[in-house]
Amino acid sequence: MTEMLFREDAYRVEAPGHVTGHTPEGGVILDCSLFYAQGGGQPGDSGRLDWPGGTLAIATTIKGDGDDIVLVPAEPAPLPPVGTGVVQRLDFARRLGHMRVHTALHLLSVVIPLPVSGGSIGAEKGRLDFDMPEAPLNKEVLEARLNELVALDLPVTESWITDAELDANPDLVKTMSVRPPKGAGQIRLIRIGEGQQEIDLQPCGGTHVRRTGEIGPLRIGKIEKKGARNRRVNLWLGG
Repeated sequence: MTEMLFREDAYRVEAPGHVTGHTPEGGVILDCSLFYAQGGGQPGDSGRLDWPGGTLAIATTIKGDGDDIVLVPAEPAPLPPVGTGVVQRLDFARRLGHMRVHTALHLLSVVIPLPVSGGSIGAEKGRLDFDMPEAPLNKEVLEARLNELVALDLPVTESWITDAELDANPDLVKTMSVRPPKGAGQIRLIRIGEGQQEIDLQPCGGTHVRRTGEIGPLRIGKIEKKGARNRRVNLWLGG
C-alpha cells in the first residue's frame, strides 16, 4: 500500500521515499507518493526521482494493483533498485494548474446545478458534461457568476464520511459517470465555503487549491452539444 502524501498536503513539492517494487511495464512503486495517480478526470502528476548516482523523469502517475501508486517513467531508463531511498520532486506548476481547474469545475457545478455526466481536467482548461437538454441562455451570466464565487475567496476544505452516511445522502453525488469508491469505510468530501457561505459539498479524491481566490479569473469557452440530453461546457483559466 502506497501512502498518499498528496492527501496530507497538496502543496508539498518534495519528499523522500523508498522503492518497494517495479511493475513489468517499467513503473516504480514507492512506499509513499507525492504524485497524484490519474483518476476522476484528473491527470496523473509528473516530475522526477533523484537518488545517489541516478535520476528518473516521471511522465505520469497511475493506479496499480490494490492500493499501489505507480510512477511511469518518461522514457525507458535504469530504475532505482528496490530498497533505494529517493527524493520525489513534483512538477508543481502543472499540479497547481490541475488544482485550480479542478476547484473551478466544482464551482461550475454550482452555477449549473444539473447532473454531471463526464469531465476532464487539464493544467489550463477543463470541461464538464451536463445532463442538459437545452443550452444555457446566457453564457456571460454564467461566467460572471463563476468569477463572483472566485472573488469571494472561499475556503476549500475536506472532511470524511462513512459509506453508510453517503448512502443516506445520495444527493451529495453530482457525477453520473464516476461514482465515489466505496468499501474502504470512509469517503472524502470536498467542501467549498463554510457556515452560511457553504456553496458546495461533494465526494472527491483529487487535489484542490486552499481558497477559491487562488483560481484567478475564469472564462467559459464553447458550449457543445454532445447528444440529445448532453451539453459540454468548456472552462479556461484566465479572463
